Amino acid sequence: MTDTSVLSAPRGAARPRSPAFRITIVLAVLVLLAFVASLGVGSLTLSPAGVWAGLTGSGSEAETIIVREIRLPRAILGFLIGATLGLSGAALQGLLRNPLASPSLFGAPQLAALAAVIVLGFGFADALSYALPVAAMAGAALSVGLLLLVAGPRASLLVLILAGLAISSLAGAGTALALNLAPSAFAALEITFWLLGSVEDRSFQHVLMALPLMAASWMLLLWDRNAFRALTLGEEAAESLGVDLGRVRLRVVAGVAAGVGAAVAVSGTIAFVGLVAPHLVRPFLRYDPGRLLMPAALCGALLLMTADIAVRLIPSQTELKIGVLTALIGAPFFIALIFRRRREMTGAAT
Repeated sequence: MTDTSVLSAPRGAARPRSPAFRITIVLAVLVLLAFVASLGVGSLTLSPAGVWAGLTGSGSEAETIIVREIRLPRAILGFLIGATLGLSGAALQGLLRNPLASPSLFGAPQLAALAAVIVLGFGFADALSYALPVAAMAGAALSVGLLLLVAGPRASLLVLILAGLAISSLAGAGTALALNLAPSAFAALEITFWLLGSVEDRSFQHVLMALPLMAASWMLLLWDRNAFRALTLGEEAAESLGVDLGRVRLRVVAGVAAGVGAAVAVSGTIAFVGLVAPHLVRPFLRYDPGRLLMPAALCGALLLMTADIAVRLIPSQTELKIGVLTALIGAPFFIALIFRRRREMTGAAT
């Protein structure tokens, strides 16, 4: 069928921008504003001019240290982790054709957390040691190996999901066991606080550790954007269009494990961002899973950076953990989503 709007447009006239382009631009501007705000908000509030002076080194020594060494790595990690979680959630929802899918589905964050908890609990590293993110990344990589070992490289989606749930349950039990066997109350408390999720007191070393795996994750997940669009027609139709479902599943699982594992490695467990971000932008994109990926990544970054700003503004003796805030916001959203899905299914049945 021919698009009559294109034929009727004058030659040389600019075509109207797509909804995906417009929402991406809006989100990019909001992310930039949140990034600047993240550099200025804290126990010492800085104006945009103070932030610029701290970044360029033209301000006072205190401004330079606060902006460059304390807040800049934190803001970068907030962007990277949020974008990775949002992109992972959108990719999984496109692969499974299920809006309730989240990055924790295949067990990567749980096994990454278990590896980090073992390192913490038995005194191999403290909460800011570089051994911690290395162990968590190794745990995420191990989750892919276990998933392929249990389910096989060309398993169906159902088998992959069941294998992922088994790995998640095993990792959760291992984390509880490590907490129970912690050699001291201080070690157990350190583990608990780390599991709550935070980007506080992180440095550029943490950024450099997480960035390569996250970049690899983004490339793997964006590679299959057309496959997600074909999957909306069903698996048989997608295969008839030349989509190799086995390879698509493997790339998505590996991409999610790499990105989410790196995120957990440097921040602990941060829930619901990967589930919520795709849903916030999906209505603006005509429910196209291929065009959803980049807006979902930007929305995830915006959500996490905004939450990180909020935890600094909430009055408390110690800074609220960002994972607690995202769970408090995400859980009611998840419940509302379930009720909406139930109403849709009931309406379709009648």
